Formats: sequence, structure tokens, C-alpha cells
Amino acid sequence: MLRRLSPLPRHLPRQPCCSPLVLRTLPLRSFQRALATQPPPQPQTKTQPLERRENIYTIPNALTVSRILACPAIGYFVLEGQLGTATALLFVAGVTDLVDGYVARRFNMGTVLGSILDPAADKLLMTTMVVTLAMKGMLPLPLAALILGRDVALSISAFYFRFASLPQPRTFSRYWDFSIPSAEVKPTELSKYNTALQLVLVGATTVAPLLPVDLVFPLLCLQCGPVS
Repeated sequence: MLRRLSPLPRHLPRQPCCSPLVLRTLPLRSFQRALATQPPPQPQTKTQPLERRENIYTIPNALTVSRILACPAIGYFVLEGQLGTATALLFVAGVTDLVDGYVARRFNMGTVLGSILDPAADKLLMTTMVVTLAMKGMLPLPLAALILGRDVALSISAFYFRFASLPQPRTFSRYWDFSIPSAEVKPTELSKYNTALQLVLVGATTVAPLLPVDLVFPLLCLQCGPVS
């Protein structure tokens, strides 16, 4: 005979319902609350590569700049007929040209700017001497025109290659920022010999009136070769 169970007393508290569905949703709600408290992800920014720059404040570059600054003084003394002073400054300029090249190679101070400034200083010195000597009647005008035409063409090409090899963006301010390297200028052996002959020509023409010997024939020989 089965015995009937009596119901629970009313004063006992009822236990909350813990169905399997509620148990399964509890972790999901906790995960959602954790996501809500986390800060939103920050957008990732692309890091730009560092732009290559070089130190342009070197001893060779300073010597080259001093040679450029000496050009107006040399031209002034030639026009004033003070050929002794002009010859002395021309000699000092030639010495600085040798010294800056030696220092750049010996102490690893070569820069792209130096490779541009050094031939530019030679061309400016040559242009100054050729123009002033032609104005004084000491150099034939056809020869002066040939030398100047060649130097102007080389200078224009150097400006173009500087612009063409400049890293992007190519702007006016970046073009004249010489700490940003571009194409390096390397003159050929023939160009070096030609420049050396031209410097010997203008130097001999300047110093010839100061010497007691006649240098007409040597000067004529030099005038035949500097633009070849």
C-alpha cells in the first residue's frame, strides 16, 4: 500500500528556478558585459619610413664653399688689373680644391652635396676667370664663348638630374634642402683633364704679364685644347 507524501510547509522558501536554458545563457551574458567594458580598438596608423639625410656641415664642403666665395674677389682683382693678387687667390683656390678632395677620401667625409658643389665651384671659378679675362682682352672671345657654352650646358644638366633623382615629393623647398641626397655627380676622366687644362690656361694667362719671359706660344698651345 502506497503512502501519500505530505506537501512541503508553506513557511519554507522556494528555491529559484535553475533551468538548463538559464545556466547556458549565464556565460554568454557575462561575456557580453566584459566586451561592453573594454575600450574600443584604436585604428592602426601606418608608420612612414624615415627619410635618408646626410650631414652636409663637413670640412670638405666648407673648403668648397670658401672657393665659391672667392670667385667674385678674383674677378674684381682681374678687372682692376691687380693680377698679382688675383693669381695669389687663384693659387689658394687650387690648393683648397686638392685639400677638400683629400680630406673627404681620407676621413670618409664625402657627401652627395660635396660631389655637386666641387665641380660647381670649379665651373664658377672658370666662368669668372674666362669672363673677366675676355673683358680685359687677354683671352680670345671665340674661345671664351666655347668654354662658357660647355659649362652652361653641364650646369643645366646637373640641375635637371638633381630634380629627376630627388625622392618624392618633389617640391621647391625640398629641392634646395641639400641634406636630402639625390644623384651623385661623378665627372669622367676626360672631363677632369679638360677642367685641369682650362684652369692651367686661365692661370697662365693671368700670371703671364707678371713674368719676364714671353708665354705667347705656350698660351696658344693651351688655347687649342681646353674645349676638346
